[in-house]
Amino acid sequence: MGKAKAKAKQVKGKLKETAGGAMDDKDMQAEGRGEKLTGKAQETAAKAAERLKKSGR
Repeated sequence: MGKAKAKAKQVKGKLKETAGGAMDDKDMQAEGRGEKLTGKAQETAAKAAERLKKSGR
């Protein structure tokens, strides 16, 4: 997954988390937090892959 898709997942998660808070929906908030964290992990993995590619390994 690329950095752009990972960033989009983070934004989607943040929106879900915020909407869950506004509607007092704890499940939606938790789901949003999970998506946000998954997006961050995927972005970190994509950055690491780019660094490896640039280093020639």
